[in-house]
Amino acid sequence: MHDDLRRKALESGKTVSKKAQSKQSSRGSSRGNSAPNSRAASRVQSRDVSDDEDLDKGNLSDETTQRYRNPPSAELPADATDIMADSINSIDALLETDDINEYTTDQARFAVNNVIDEILDRKGSSTQTREHHLTVYAKYVASHYLADVLYNRVEELLPAFLRSIRAETTETETTMALRALALTAITYAASSLYETVSAPLKRTIADSQSAPVKAAAIYSLGICTVFGGAGDDEILDVMTFLHEVVASDGAFVNADDSAEVVAAALHTYGLLATEVDDLEHESEDAVTTFLDQLDADNAKVQIAAGENIALLFEKCYTPREEDDESSEEEEDSLEEELSDRPHIQSYLIKRYNPYHNAKEVVDKVNALASLSTKSMNRRDKRSLHQAFATIALTVEDPRSGLQANNASKMVVRIHREGEMRVDKWWKLMRLNAVRRLLGSGFVNHYFEGNKQVLDALPMIMRGVGEAGMQSPRKMPANKAAKGKYRDQRRFISANYSEN
Repeated sequence: MHDDLRRKALESGKTVSKKAQSKQSSRGSSRGNSAPNSRAASRVQSRDVSDDEDLDKGNLSDETTQRYRNPPSAELPADATDIMADSINSIDALLETDDINEYTTDQARFAVNNVIDEILDRKGSSTQTREHHLTVYAKYVASHYLADVLYNRVEELLPAFLRSIRAETTETETTMALRALALTAITYAASSLYETVSAPLKRTIADSQSAPVKAAAIYSLGICTVFGGAGDDEILDVMTFLHEVVASDGAFVNADDSAEVVAAALHTYGLLATEVDDLEHESEDAVTTFLDQLDADNAKVQIAAGENIALLFEKCYTPREEDDESSEEEEDSLEEELSDRPHIQSYLIKRYNPYHNAKEVVDKVNALASLSTKSMNRRDKRSLHQAFATIALTVEDPRSGLQANNASKMVVRIHREGEMRVDKWWKLMRLNAVRRLLGSGFVNHYFEGNKQVLDALPMIMRGVGEAGMQSPRKMPANKAAKGKYRDQRRFISANYSEN
């Protein structure tokens, strides 16, 4: 009976853990009542924020932000929590890989058409065969945008993926099925996908005996929520579910003190939070929980929690609207502040306090930015210092966006025609989630017009280039030619400067 009640709670996302209950008793507000009381959250507005609003400023140190390592090979199960402890200098390393040049779109289309038939025909198939078919599917769907191949096949594929997930015959088959499910969601826009897969995914997160499977299911749930047709209330429900996982240190889903599971929940919470405009009622409880995780023993968990705190502080400021009024005194104060700190985005107005004690947050993130301890290895210590130096700048003044102590900025460019400056935490969270799933295929999905990815990461169009460009897959793959042809690739990164 206990298991049945717990399962119902997991599916609804409404149950509150003992730890969360104890916290709620000392606070005046409750997350459980926040959704109906909050201002309407708009996924479309959140997703379609124009970079034109961000033209002023924001920069990202090439050496300050912790990023996630893409799977070394699409043929292997993606370890969703394989987090890289050093910086993402740029997207250049991704463009240098040969993976995106290995297969043409026609080759990928042919392979996926064949393997779909094999996946659907499970009769007499062995575990090894199913693992192979799921691996091939994931490899090619990640490498190119193949929505046309999936047309009229998704309704058949979802039950096949879910059978492998429910059965959990092996960790590899289950993990690859979870990856295949997420890739299907980001490739083919199916409005009912979330409704079909959310309950089975939550059960897997709760009932699996494998921490890697739980973590992979959390990442898959996040992608299916964002790209699978979930509404605002459903997004908030999943965020509540993930919050409970983090607040209980994984115990809410039978993963007590699993850094792998908690980190996955933190990353996914951050992704979903970018989809909600107004988090005023969720922010206090969320920041409280994430502050607790800053004391975790695992650097990956600490960094993920810190990044979420920075995102929540960033989101308490929104662009000025026509009916927003400011006094002459406020205008003078802002003008004086802008003269001293030109990177501040003056069009932003604070709507609420993300946490009741901002000084506590500032002190804690600054302490981690300069942490000195012999109990932590050098790499993790460096990662904490780099990450929290950037996080601290946002917490101290959320109007500054995502920026660091030097003038370098990360820019994702569409050849000469468009670009996206990664000067906001919401952009970085989405970019990170997409790259974690697609790996080096991220470039081709953009080049070949995956609307779901383009909508999640909007670009500023700067004008038409001089000539049509070649697909990245047609570029010379040998190392000697890479430098020569780099500027012809669809995306390059560089320090930004106004022309």
